[in-house]
Amino acid sequence: MSQVAGAPVRALAARVLDAVVHRGRSLKAELANALPQLVDTRDRALTEAVCFTALRQRARYDQALSLWMPRPLGARDGELRALLWVGLAQLDELALPPHAALSATVEAARLLRRPHQAGMVNALLRRAQREGIAAAGAELAWPEWLRTQLRQAWGEQAEAIFENSARAAPLWLRVNREHSTPSVYLQVLAEELPEVQASLSPLLADGVRIDTHVAVSALPGFEQGVVSVQDGSAQQVADALRPAIGARVLDACAAPGGKAAHLLERDPSLQLLALDVDARRLRRVQETLDRVGANARTLAADASTPAAWWDGQPFDAILLDAPCSATGVVRRQPDILLHRRESDIDALVATQARLLDALWPLLKPGGELLYATCSILPRENQHQIDDFLARTPAMRAQPLDESYGHAAGSGRQRLPGEDGMDGFFYARLRRQD
Repeated sequence: MSQVAGAPVRALAARVLDAVVHRGRSLKAELANALPQLVDTRDRALTEAVCFTALRQRARYDQALSLWMPRPLGARDGELRALLWVGLAQLDELALPPHAALSATVEAARLLRRPHQAGMVNALLRRAQREGIAAAGAELAWPEWLRTQLRQAWGEQAEAIFENSARAAPLWLRVNREHSTPSVYLQVLAEELPEVQASLSPLLADGVRIDTHVAVSALPGFEQGVVSVQDGSAQQVADALRPAIGARVLDACAAPGGKAAHLLERDPSLQLLALDVDARRLRRVQETLDRVGANARTLAADASTPAAWWDGQPFDAILLDAPCSATGVVRRQPDILLHRRESDIDALVATQARLLDALWPLLKPGGELLYATCSILPRENQHQIDDFLARTPAMRAQPLDESYGHAAGSGRQRLPGEDGMDGFFYARLRRQD
């Protein structure tokens, strides 16, 4: 690919970022629309890397641009501002060859119908190349209300949360026990993709960590269901729930289906019902199950109203991976910091409580419910569970060891980046006989 031939990729990345930052669109949705326009998997990987990096470092880049530009960009300059983030991301975090990054980004300005501003783009990026971009507080990317809550909850640890959430996350794979093991798959990677840096984790029975950027479609056996992409924290859900062989299990908020698939890879005899309130998202669950060769019953229904869907047969185990603020996965979904509002937390806490109250009566005596979120806010986690146990004497908390993170009330909390994993909360609850 020639240097200027990379211009369409940079222009496409700028359009994605403009839609996400200036028009409130979802990064996942925008990439889903944009990436199929690119034939080369390397171009797709670069577009993803640029967009994620630009969003994670946007506060630093805006700070640098405000110092370097005599006048701030106007409201109609969204695409141009996004293109400058694209250029800075290439020179800064991604450390691409400067000449290629500069020429392709300047040419992208012309593709975005801003030929008169190509010179300015060139000048600003050359200044960034010469001077570098000053480090700025990683907390600047977080809304003030959320910064305050995290500092109140975690004290000095909040700074590590901000820093870790601004860094790229490793790629975690889950190896399907029906096909292979992590150690065997590690050998396959070494043979087929020797440039990939991969390792095992003592905390994960089925996990492989990859620290090299690689397209998922290039992973050996991915299309055949040998491996799936799933963060290590999410993989630990199966360990924490630990249903008995052949148990009757409910996955109450199942989309996109990774946790249900993991449970069934470990024990295909499980009688698993995968429930989700969104019928479109439920189709993704079925696609996930089909790819790994797992069988489950899927049903589009609201888990908080069992009278509309429950057949009256109690469950041995229930997984409630509850809707949450997703504040523990900002490094994977940096647009969360753009879209989340303080008022959202009250609504989420109320939904979580409603789900807990509706689902626990569906357990057999002695059955267990695992409550999990990818949040790091105590209101959604330990406080939510403490309140639930206080009003529900039939349910008791069960211990989880330190491999699941810090002690947090009746559960365990991992913070972003710890053990290389996402922020996650777990609480295992048992219905008394």
